[in-house]
Amino acid sequence: MISKWMVRGMIIMAACFMACPSWAAHPLITDDTGTQGKGKFQLELTGQYDWDDEDDEDVSVKYTGVEAAATLSFGILDNVDLVLGLSYLWGKEAEKGTERRLFCDIKYEETTYKEDGIGDAGLEVKWQLFKKNGFSMALKPGISFPTGDEDRGLGTGKIGGQIFLIASREVEPFAFHANLGYIRNENDADEREDIWHASLAATCEVVKDLSLVANVGIERNLDDTADNDPVFFVGGIIYSVTENFDVDLGVKVGLNNPETDISALAGLAFRF
Repeated sequence: MISKWMVRGMIIMAACFMACPSWAAHPLITDDTGTQGKGKFQLELTGQYDWDDEDDEDVSVKYTGVEAAATLSFGILDNVDLVLGLSYLWGKEAEKGTERRLFCDIKYEETTYKEDGIGDAGLEVKWQLFKKNGFSMALKPGISFPTGDEDRGLGTGKIGGQIFLIASREVEPFAFHANLGYIRNENDADEREDIWHASLAATCEVVKDLSLVANVGIERNLDDTADNDPVFFVGGIIYSVTENFDVDLGVKVGLNNPETDISALAGLAFRF
């Protein structure tokens, strides 16, 4: 079961390395092409609570995880951002089952994993390549650093990398975004190293300063013995309290068994 949390740790590391810096509009996982502008900053503070239940014959496993992350974006140029992300992780797995003895069955419950600590850090560069008539494209390469303890399921243990191609189209009050990415998942946990990602997102400003958001995506399974890949859906809202301060809430739902069953998402974004 520890390996499962290590998978979650790496995915949440992708909540600091891939998912967090790449969340230009939390709670979305799909990034957009927007940049901060030269000399401007954005600080995102996000939280995520995960629930996942698995049943295997007489054994039931319940997983819960918490991630608190901070992502700082800085505009090096008007069309180039430097993005730094770091997260703190909590994880727990408990197993319930029935142990068959000679004359009776004995029910048991035990915690099989419980850890917390800093996850892997990420550094990315977002470069907006093109923008015209509401359509734009960007490239986002990045690198992850093994700041999390891999022996406790909190990181990969090695330096990794990724590159994402991002496209955005704005047709007021809607905006649409698409991401295609490759992640080099260097690790000490016998996980698959070559990971691809594909996702689509849409936002709609339903009233002034309040937007509804939706996101769907798929990513190659980190378990190289698995025969299907995690698929997710995210729904949520973003409210702009002021021009430079946003609050968001969302829910992420697993659409198949490899994905975490459900996650609650919340975030704050400050621009200055």
